[in-house]
Amino acid sequence: MSAYENGRKNPTVETFARLLRATDHRIDVVSAGPQYRRHETDRGRTVWVPDELPRQSAERALRRVRLPRRLFWSAARDEFDLADADDRAEVYAAVLAEGEPDDIEEYVDGVLLVAMWDTMWLPPPVRSAWQPVIDSVRGRAA
Repeated sequence: MSAYENGRKNPTVETFARLLRATDHRIDVVSAGPQYRRHETDRGRTVWVPDELPRQSAERALRRVRLPRRLFWSAARDEFDLADADDRAEVYAAVLAEGEPDDIEEYVDGVLLVAMWDTMWLPPPVRSAWQPVIDSVRGRAA
């Protein structure tokens, strides 16, 4: 594409980068978001697994949440503190087992998931479906 459009000169990428540096700013290129694969378990349940783990800000990853009944059926409890490791493990287990892509992106932070992966309980078909993406983040062969 020409640097000229409608008779006006448009700045080049180099010019734009120079302007950003001069104002102490930068542009980060990030993924548009994970792509999800559907895994069917031997009992006909669906487990959704992203090709990359979702990321959240610290504030969002450690907030208090209320899970919808479709994710967490117990009437005894509906609010969880994601800053608490036990609460977070309970939420992540429910979301990984029962959630759809929007739920995973809403409640799960990939870094925190990987940190607790080895100690959290998951149904074997859910763990098996998610293990390759965890291994890829850890740098192991999937």
